Formats: sequence, structure tokens, C-alpha cells
Amino acid sequence: MDPALNIAVRAARRAGDLIIRQMDAIDRIPVTSKGRNDFVSDVDRQAEGAIIEIIHKAYPTHGILAEESGARPGDEFQWIIDPLDGTTNYLHGFPQFAVSIALKLKNRLEQGVIYDPLRQELFTASRGKGALLNDRRIRVSRQRHLKGALLGTGFPFRGEAQLERFLGIFRVLAPITAGIRRAGAASLDLAYVACARLDGFWELGLKEWDIAAGYLLICEAGGLISDIDGEADCLATGNVLAANPSVYKAMLRQLAAPGK
Repeated sequence: MDPALNIAVRAARRAGDLIIRQMDAIDRIPVTSKGRNDFVSDVDRQAEGAIIEIIHKAYPTHGILAEESGARPGDEFQWIIDPLDGTTNYLHGFPQFAVSIALKLKNRLEQGVIYDPLRQELFTASRGKGALLNDRRIRVSRQRHLKGALLGTGFPFRGEAQLERFLGIFRVLAPITAGIRRAGAASLDLAYVACARLDGFWELGLKEWDIAAGYLLICEAGGLISDIDGEADCLATGNVLAANPSVYKAMLRQLAAPGK
């Protein structure tokens, strides 16, 4: 395993252990609001602190972009961290949340880890070396058409305009697929595309820490990922479309159709 990936795995497992230990006291965890329907708990902060401590012990000069503590300058490397993706799920005892860690070198993703501590599922990817689930190589699905495809999504909650755009996309895709699932942790949705549990995924208004590790997983598993329009960088826009190549192209065709 690449040394940097090994550090990311160690940090993700440490954070996951902390998250699981706190589950018995969910009703006593202090929670504050960052915005409308956007919450942060002491568990988020503790998990993020544990991740950063492990990373900086190994790589003290690297930069950090973390959901709760923000950006810390460094050298040409930057770690992108979501310590608890799916905080609302976690606080309700809904079993869908994960730790997400990625490493960029000069704006190019090099390593990615998504860890589901409840299921003890560890998704990892290194640039040019493929994607793994618990040391088993994974690939995107072979589904060729939207008919019969299972898609994942997430509901936007930061603005009325995004909600209207989302509903327009939903109206186009829902009638021609096998189903659409909304589980509430975008990093896991992207990991599920990479391992063929989902054929495709879209969401609007995400942050870089929601996407980065999953982005690399999908690329290394043979999938395609971009902005919702198929052109811009979704890490910059936060609007994501990801799928196996056939379903990705089919989704773009449908979303580009007149009257969408």
C-alpha cells in the first residue's frame, strides 16, 4: 500500500472507531447548527481532530481542507477531509454515514479513502492502481441502459433554485429507471457507484470534501464523473453526475433533451 494511503486508512479507522464509540450516547452529544438543515456535532469535531493529528504527525508540511476547521496552508499536497459524512443520519441513529479522506498533489487527486465504520467497509483508491473494497478490486456496473438502472441522489437543502433544478432532473430520470435511492451520505453513494451497487448518481450543491475521495474511486473503478452538465469540474461546482460509462452518457442525453 502507498505510504500516504496507509496513513489515510489509519486516520479513517481511528475516526471510525471514535464515531462508533459515541453511538451509545447519541442523545447526549452536543450539536450546533451551521445553517439551515446543516448540523455539526462534537463527534464531527473530535473525528476531524483525530484525522488531522495522524496526518500531520506523518506529513507536517501538508495542507488541509477539512469540513469543520476549514483550510490550513501547506506545501503542494493537500488533504481533503469529511470526518463524518451523514451527520444528520448519525444523530438520528440512521445507519448510513462514513469517513472520507482524499489527498491531492498540485490539484490532482492521488489517494482516496471512504470508510463505513458500521459495516467495516473500507473503500480505497490510488491513482493508476485501481479501486478496492476491503482489498478486493471493484468495478462499476455493466448496466447499459437507464431502463433497469438503479440511481442514487441527494436532496439539495441550501436554496430554492437548487431544489427546483433537482426536481426537474428527478422528473426526467425517475420514470425511466428501476428506482432512485436517497440515503443521505454522498461519499457512500459515490463508493456504491464504484462497486456497482448503484449504476449512477447525481446531486447538486455538494462540497469538495463530499466528493473528492469518491471521485477518485469512480475513476479508478472505470466510471465517469463530472459536473451535472458533463463539462465543468464537479469538485469546483459541487454539482455531480457519476455513473458507469453507458449510464453516464444516457443520463447526459436525457438531461440535455428539450423540455427537461
